[in-house]
Amino acid sequence: MSDAAINERVFAALNRNVNYQRENVLGVPASQLDEKVFYKDAAFLKDAPFLSTLMENPNHIGCHTLDRSEPFFAGTQDIERELLDICACDILKGREGQHDGYVASGGTEANIQAMWIYRNLFRQAHGAADDEICVLCSSDSHYSVDKAANLLSVDIVKVAVDDSTRVASDESIRSAVARISDDGKKYVIVIANMMTTMFGSVDGTDGYVSALSAAGIRFRIHVDGAYGGFYYPFAEGESALDFSNEHVSSVTLDAHKMLQAPYGTGIFIVRKGLMQFAVTKEASYVEGQDYTLIGSRSGANAVAVWMILMKNGPHGWREKIFVLQKRTQWLCEQLEAAGADYYRHPNSNIVAIRSTSVDAGLAKANWLVPDNHDNPDWFKIVVMDHVTIDKLEPFVAALRAAS
Repeated sequence: MSDAAINERVFAALNRNVNYQRENVLGVPASQLDEKVFYKDAAFLKDAPFLSTLMENPNHIGCHTLDRSEPFFAGTQDIERELLDICACDILKGREGQHDGYVASGGTEANIQAMWIYRNLFRQAHGAADDEICVLCSSDSHYSVDKAANLLSVDIVKVAVDDSTRVASDESIRSAVARISDDGKKYVIVIANMMTTMFGSVDGTDGYVSALSAAGIRFRIHVDGAYGGFYYPFAEGESALDFSNEHVSSVTLDAHKMLQAPYGTGIFIVRKGLMQFAVTKEASYVEGQDYTLIGSRSGANAVAVWMILMKNGPHGWREKIFVLQKRTQWLCEQLEAAGADYYRHPNSNIVAIRSTSVDAGLAKANWLVPDNHDNPDWFKIVVMDHVTIDKLEPFVAALRAAS
């Protein structure tokens, strides 16, 4: 979509939203940004739809894929709905009209939202006690999963991964499920990773489905695609980590990583019929009630993500991922030539180098991130858009000189 078409669409949406200056808005506990600090008449704003949306300050409280929403910000809510359609159907292979969701504060919130829904589903639909529910995930899963398990008062069981392949074997999964069953767990929330934060490794779902089904344990699978959601589907031809897999109930994406959107742009998408298990009925003054963990949230974040996707288009984004794949492959070839021990999933732009292969000072000088700041076993390089071969070459040269 052209810049002119993007501008036209966003400003048309803002014109459909309530205007605090032109209309007699008496009951809403909000307003546009403070004009003493934020200059709303700046000339450049007419060509800056995202910044203009920030100035207008729309509140997207609630879940706008359901029947009713607050009427004050209908214009930008439409953009959020379109964004969710793109993510659910075009990227994650869902069917039109078969999903709910919202733009969250980040991947952490989206993961907690999923686990909250399934904890409540098991409670309300099956009469489960909290000590009968647990979370099952690989040992490489993001710490937000631990945070959610703690908040929701459910146990968490982690499946060990192979140190070299970062894969949780079917045998390891079966062993973990046997322990869960022996411990009296009857309901499981599975977290499957679409590129882990540290390694970019990818989980399968078949091992979990097979082991849990054989044990007679009810389960729901949530895909944590906070890192990989805007990368892996474009680098991998076929994937079981989307809505084409009948066992996947929900997915987290995070636009502030690969999509280079502002922070506060996590995305939660869930199959129809499940969002109801997160309703807060006490939010009676919110039209349509509230189904989200966060409550009030900026509509500008949804606009930002929509703009990025519209500007790139599906082919432009695929070309970008293709370039990053080639850069990452170049880096791996240089590491192999230097004799470095590293891990990389073939459809990932994350490269983790063992600490035995890279000097800690060199890693620090190049801002490599360790798996553990106290006693690192790995340092990672993330080949983002700004990480060009020109920037990688000095690191590779220093690594070779030290080897």
